[in-house]
Amino acid sequence: MKDFHLPWLELAILFCLVGGAWVGRLRNPHVARRWALLFSGLALVATTGAWLDFDYLDAQQADDTFHLLSHLAGRELLVMDELSAPLLPLAALLFFLVPLATLQTKVRRFSFAWNLVSEALILALFSCQEQWGIIVFLAVGTIPPYLELRERGKPTHVYIIHMALFILLLVVGWTFAEIEGGSGRVHSLWVIIPLLGAILVRSGIAPFHCWMTDLFEHASFGTALLFVMPISGAYAAVRLVLPIAPDWVLSSIGLASLFTAVYASGMALVQTEARRFFCYLFLSHSALVLVGLEVGPVNPLALTGALCVWLSVGMALGGFGLTLRALEARRGRLSLTHFHGLYEHTPELAICFLLTGLASVGFPGTVGFVGTELLIDGAVEAYPYIGVAVVIAGALNGVALIKTYFILFTGTRYTSAVSLRIRTRERFAVLLLASLILIGGIYPQPGVHSRNEAAKALLKTREALAPSPTFPSPHHVEEHHTPEHGG
Repeated sequence: MKDFHLPWLELAILFCLVGGAWVGRLRNPHVARRWALLFSGLALVATTGAWLDFDYLDAQQADDTFHLLSHLAGRELLVMDELSAPLLPLAALLFFLVPLATLQTKVRRFSFAWNLVSEALILALFSCQEQWGIIVFLAVGTIPPYLELRERGKPTHVYIIHMALFILLLVVGWTFAEIEGGSGRVHSLWVIIPLLGAILVRSGIAPFHCWMTDLFEHASFGTALLFVMPISGAYAAVRLVLPIAPDWVLSSIGLASLFTAVYASGMALVQTEARRFFCYLFLSHSALVLVGLEVGPVNPLALTGALCVWLSVGMALGGFGLTLRALEARRGRLSLTHFHGLYEHTPELAICFLLTGLASVGFPGTVGFVGTELLIDGAVEAYPYIGVAVVIAGALNGVALIKTYFILFTGTRYTSAVSLRIRTRERFAVLLLASLILIGGIYPQPGVHSRNEAAKALLKTREALAPSPTFPSPHHVEEHHTPEHGG
C-alpha cells in the first residue's frame, strides 16, 4: 500500500462535515446554498485529486499520507483501491450538482446541511474496506432521509421498517461471521442468510422494493436521488458478500436481481407519474449491476461490464434525474397520462432528457454502451438465459424512455405566462454530465481498463478466501498410485 501525496480522503470528508455544521447554522437558504456549494466543491476537488494521485502512484491501494484516522482508530479506515477510485469523485460530483441545479423557488425545501452530511457518509463508505466500518456508515446514512420525511410530515413507517430490517440483518450476519472466524467461504446459514437478505433489502430487489418507490413519492426529489444513486447496496455486496459467499448465494442474488430488472422495466413502461417511472427505471439498472456481480466469478467479463454499468448509471441516470427534477420544478409533479408539449419551452432539457436516458440503456456512442455490451456478452457466455433477460430488460427500458419523452415534450402546445427556459446553473449541471457521457462513449478505454483491474482484484480476493480442499486432488492421487515406467 502506498501513501497519497496529500490526505485527500480525510480532507474531502472533513470539508463535508465542517460544511454541514456551518451551513446548518445559517437561516437564509440562499446564503446556505452558496456555502454548501463551496464546501461540496472542495470535496469534489479533493476526491478528484485522490483519483489522479492514485493513478499517478500506480498502486493497488493507497491511503492518506498523515494517517490521522489510523492514529485515532488504531487501524487505517480510509483506503482507495481500483474499485473505489472513480466512485468517490462521481459521488462528490452528484452531491455538488444537485444543490447547484436547485431553483431559487425550491431552496427552502432542500436541506443543504444534511446534504453535506450525507455526502460525508457516502465518501467515508466508499473509502472504507473494514467490514464494521462499512456497516456503520450504511446504517448512519439512512438517518438524513428519515429526518427529512419527518420534517415534511410524510409517512415514515415503510422506510423505517425496511431500513431497520436492513441494518439488523447486516449486524446479525457479520456478527456470526466473526464468531465463526476465518474459515474462508465455509460459513453457516446464520451468516449467509442475513447478509443475503440485507443486500436484497438495501438494493430494492423485488419484493423489497416498495421502500424506494415510497421514498421517491414522499421525499424531495433531490434527497431521494442522492440516497439511491451511488448504489450503496452494490458496494455492500462487493465488500461483505462477494468475498465469502458460496456460489449458491451469488446465484440467488443474481436470479432475484434478474427478475427485478425485467419486472422494474415492465413497471416503468406503465407508470402514470414521472417520479415512479424514474424509480423503476433506476431499479432495473441497479439490479443489472447485481446480475453482473453474480455472473462475475463464472465470467470475469460480466463483472467488468457490471462495474462499468455502475459508473454509467451514476452519470446517465444522475443527469436524467436532474432533468426530471428541473421539469418538476417548473410544472409540479409530472403526470404521464397526458401530453405536456414542453419542447418549445425547454429544448435544452428535452435534449438532455433524451441523451442521458439513451445513455442509461446503452445507446452507441454513450458511456453506457461498452459496459452494457460487456455485461451482455459475459452473461450470454456464462448463462444464455441471463443474457436474453438482460436484453429484454434493456429493450423495455428503452421503450419506456421514448414513450415518456413523447409524453413530456410533444403531442400538444403548452402556454405559460412565465419563462420555463433552463437557467444557467441547471444548464451547467446537465451539460457537464452530458459531456462526461459523450466523452466516456467516444473514449471508453481508460474506464474499461480501470473496471477490469477492479474486477481482477475482487476475484483475487474471493479466490484467496476459498477453502482449501480437504482431500488430495485426483491428479495428486493418480501420481501417487501410478507406477513409474522405464528403468
